[in-house]
Amino acid sequence: MKFNPRPYQRDIVNYTFEHERCSTSSFMGSGKTVSVFTMLDTLYRFGYESRPTLVLAPLRVARSVWPAEAKKWDHLDLDVSPIVGTEAERLAALKRDVQIYTINYENLPWLISRTSKNWAFANIVADESTKLKNHRLNSGGIRAAMLAKVAHSASTKRWINLTGTPAPNGLIDLWGQQWFVDRGARLGLTFTAFQNRWFRPHPSGYGVVPTEWAQEQIQEALADCWLAVDAKDYFDLEEPIVTDVTVDLPPKAMKLYRQMEQEMYIELNGAGVEAFNSASMTMKCLQLANGAIYNQDASRWDEVHDAKLDALGEIIEEAAGEPLIVCYQFKHDLARIKARFKKARELRTAGDEAAWNRGEIPLLVLHPESAGHGLNLQDGGNRIVFFGHWWSLEPYQQVIERIGPVRQMQSGHQRNVFVYHILARGTLDREVMLRRKTKASVQDLLLAAMKEKAA
Repeated sequence: MKFNPRPYQRDIVNYTFEHERCSTSSFMGSGKTVSVFTMLDTLYRFGYESRPTLVLAPLRVARSVWPAEAKKWDHLDLDVSPIVGTEAERLAALKRDVQIYTINYENLPWLISRTSKNWAFANIVADESTKLKNHRLNSGGIRAAMLAKVAHSASTKRWINLTGTPAPNGLIDLWGQQWFVDRGARLGLTFTAFQNRWFRPHPSGYGVVPTEWAQEQIQEALADCWLAVDAKDYFDLEEPIVTDVTVDLPPKAMKLYRQMEQEMYIELNGAGVEAFNSASMTMKCLQLANGAIYNQDASRWDEVHDAKLDALGEIIEEAAGEPLIVCYQFKHDLARIKARFKKARELRTAGDEAAWNRGEIPLLVLHPESAGHGLNLQDGGNRIVFFGHWWSLEPYQQVIERIGPVRQMQSGHQRNVFVYHILARGTLDREVMLRRKTKASVQDLLLAAMKEKAA
């Protein structure tokens, strides 16, 4: 695919090239990955760098997203080796001769314990850098503490933080991330110094609150090493920003999916599940894509994979405290989402609607068919995730409109609306999406023709 960078993507490419140690905060779907890839490709292509780069990321992103992005874009000449899986698989990945290595944060202690004495990485990219926010010099998480040993080593030349929301819990989250950029030069050599300078005890006696001058002074301190990309500076507030989040099914799950697609029959946990016609097969394939499938008489369901749940977890993490609406398709989707995310609450009553709009529900789960009309949800948030997919266009459009751009502006919220589609690669999810788009284009043409006749 040809890369035609948007203005903010050019900004990220140029900024990360010119600033060896810096942070970039940008909204999900803005193309942070391809922008940093483009910068790294320039480093290697023109001989500015020959030593490898290490990318830290959540597991799914390290395993699938960065490798897939490297292959996706025509202009990139980079190979990626994900250091994930069993220890044997990780060791094999380390032995590959590539420019980019990716690893999930959980495996960092293992990597550093094996390689710190011969640390070979010239560049470190911390994708979802808020995972480092709790770093402290004498306490905090073991991963960040071990990473601190190599972050400012003689070998590590570049450090780039990438995040969607850098301060989910307020300014207090910035010190841990920034320490990896400058070792405390801008915000204080220790967290205690940072806290004493810009915070005071909360009136309740628990925790701290920023001083009146904290925001301005911290922004000024970080101005020369932090690029912030705000969607509303580049996008029309009248159009939602849509991001497709693609997941790969585990091999066993994909084998079951292909068998259902081709043979219309699978065996799961000792019982057979059969599709009697193409419509039934489509339904069961969409269930498998989401991660579970009903048995033959639909009296119970069996879980097959949790790839979409993992992706939803990453969206929640990147939203960093911003409330989300999650649209499910099957009842087992609802059950699994509520079991995985304890703060999730199903939209059932007017009381749930009111609680959401008061900001009391961080994760509101609903079905598009039951929430498409008559609801006003725009005060509670501006982000909606489609966990599962279906062919019908109207419920899809209507549920987005519950928090849509027009309602946001009518309610005085000057903010973009974000729509996320979680899609299982190689499944009917993509076909459903394309079919919905086709229906939308036909509908738009019809409405345009009617307007012309009316005029």
